[in-house]
Amino acid sequence: MFRFILKRLLQTIPVLWAVATLTFFMIRMVPGGPFDDEKVVIPEVKASLQDYYGLDKPLFKQYTDYMVNLLQGDLGSSFKYPNRSVNELIAQAFPVSLELGVYSMCVALCLGLAAGITASLKPNTMLDYVPSSVAMIGICLPTFVMGPILVLVFALKLSWFNASGWYFPSDKILPSLTLGGYYAAYVTRLTRGGMLEIMNQDFIRTARAKGASESRVILRHSLRGGLLPVVSFLGPAAAGLIAGSFVIETIFNIPGLGSHFVTSAFNRDYTMVLGVVLFYALLIITLNLIVDVLQVFMNPRLRFEES
Repeated sequence: MFRFILKRLLQTIPVLWAVATLTFFMIRMVPGGPFDDEKVVIPEVKASLQDYYGLDKPLFKQYTDYMVNLLQGDLGSSFKYPNRSVNELIAQAFPVSLELGVYSMCVALCLGLAAGITASLKPNTMLDYVPSSVAMIGICLPTFVMGPILVLVFALKLSWFNASGWYFPSDKILPSLTLGGYYAAYVTRLTRGGMLEIMNQDFIRTARAKGASESRVILRHSLRGGLLPVVSFLGPAAAGLIAGSFVIETIFNIPGLGSHFVTSAFNRDYTMVLGVVLFYALLIITLNLIVDVLQVFMNPRLRFEES
């Protein structure tokens, strides 16, 4: 396991370098600059700002300077918030995005696992058709459609929740349902398919022939193998729940890292865009590594080299 983790960590280095390089040059190919559109700046002030941030240097020199600072863990200063570094902004905003991601993951797993297991135990019945149909509708409805619908119904019409904000516990319900409900649909489909495949295996029939109760068959024998597709999906899902909260944070006005990224993209805040992209890239790689390790522990037939 140590060799497997070390190998994956070494593979992370060229991946992060490629992400940093592509993002660095792509963001600078976008028309406009950090000091062009926000307000009128006299040429002397603009030249002073470009000299302060090193934007008057050749592009390759800017790239090498950024990579040297990156190796030291310094993501630079934000152009939008000149008195604060990108490291500080990420440290302040990411806990909000992480909290939203955790709540959404709980919603996705609770709803998805319950619906998927119920559908697999009663195939080709109403207990199968209804969850499967709702899951298909959830897959077809993106979060930027579901979010406004929930706000319209539960915030504006029924007045049960606030339409935006992240100040009270009730403010976290609609965003978590919007983001978690989308992934709950995938968890439902994966759980149903995995459980149906396991329930038809020979060792399940053997367990029933030995007199094992249905609850023991499901909890001790079926779930471990039936949930393997869900565990494989958890890595991309967790990354999507945390990194894909840009739309949700914008719709519900949540002060998370996603809203900083959207604002920095509009303001051509090069360092903030680069910092957020690299942070999320490292987070996704870490989550996928954790999922690979969990898969081996849940399925002893796999080895770390194969995973």
